[in-house]
Amino acid sequence: MIAYLTDVEGRWDKLVSFTTGNPQVSLVDGELRLAEGVTFVFGGDAIDRGAHGRRLVSLLLAARRRYGERVVLLAGNRDLNKLRLVTELGGRPHHRAPACSTRAELLRWTLTNTMGAGKAFDFRAAELREEGMPSDDAAVVESYLADLAPGGALRAYLNESRLGFRSGATLFLHGGITPENFLRAPNAGPARDVEGWLANLERFHRDELATFERGKRPDGLIQYQAQGPDKLNQQSVVYARPSDEHGNPHLPPREIVERLLADGVRRVVVGHTPSGDCPAILRDGEFELVLADNSYGRLERGSQLALTDEETRVSAVTQLEGGQQGSVRFALEREQHSPLGLRVETTGQLVKARLEGGEYLLFRGFAEYRVEQLATSAAALEGHLLVVAR
Repeated sequence: MIAYLTDVEGRWDKLVSFTTGNPQVSLVDGELRLAEGVTFVFGGDAIDRGAHGRRLVSLLLAARRRYGERVVLLAGNRDLNKLRLVTELGGRPHHRAPACSTRAELLRWTLTNTMGAGKAFDFRAAELREEGMPSDDAAVVESYLADLAPGGALRAYLNESRLGFRSGATLFLHGGITPENFLRAPNAGPARDVEGWLANLERFHRDELATFERGKRPDGLIQYQAQGPDKLNQQSVVYARPSDEHGNPHLPPREIVERLLADGVRRVVVGHTPSGDCPAILRDGEFELVLADNSYGRLERGSQLALTDEETRVSAVTQLEGGQQGSVRFALEREQHSPLGLRVETTGQLVKARLEGGEYLLFRGFAEYRVEQLATSAAALEGHLLVVAR
């Protein structure tokens, strides 16, 4: 059994909601505890949008050291982009940075304008105050640099992290699979299969982190995880988004799905792309894509996702149109006949999840993270043509 959580982004409440009543992973005296036989995969992005980033990084790192290979840490873009700070705060600021009188002013600008983390500076100050440490502007700057210095928690987290992970029939990535990145990694030719691809990604990741350990800027890794000028980077498994511009998720092209199936990969699980209040499931025959980043949802919680090769279990809460909350709780077997993961052809709504009462959740995304979330009965769906969400 694999328990999965992603994109907590500094919010301790997301971790609490993930662990509350979770039979696979619990929070005991401020530490993660895994049930017997459970592997825990954290999908990346531990920091930036809440006041407990340092605490979460330390907790995840401690769990990795306690359980070894039973804890898998993926590197998210919000984690990796902090590697820039050593040089940018050390006298080589971003090329678009204005003239700044202090390092704190530069850090505020950098977080806001190049890392999508406009409140991160103030969140870090609040966390330092909670820890009983100095929290003035200079202390905030030093805390970021200390995180990345030898012995720093974020540096150690990144050294324990990876860019992709496979367990049986499931492949985990932070961003996603696209025609631009499938089987490709920087500094390597196209891989012949998924295992070779993951090996190439791991080699690239290790080489770049070794560059950082030598005191040099890992420009290859920094560029690989970065947002491009069109706010996308489909060449990267860290930053790629399997969705349209409004956050409506879609499956990879059929030829990629067939290659994955030929390699025994029947499920891909990703974070990074917000998809409402609960994980989104998309299906094409026996292939399944799960998007589990609930950032910017109406209810930002840590949804509970548990996986075996044969089953996907989801427990979450969603807020429907009109404001009422619905409990999402279901187990989807691999060969189960279900409308889940298909799209209503006429409206574009995704049959995203099943509510505890038996109704289905219909989902559509719009600009600026706005979503439509409606409950509908199985009988109502029977009158519509449901198609693969591609």
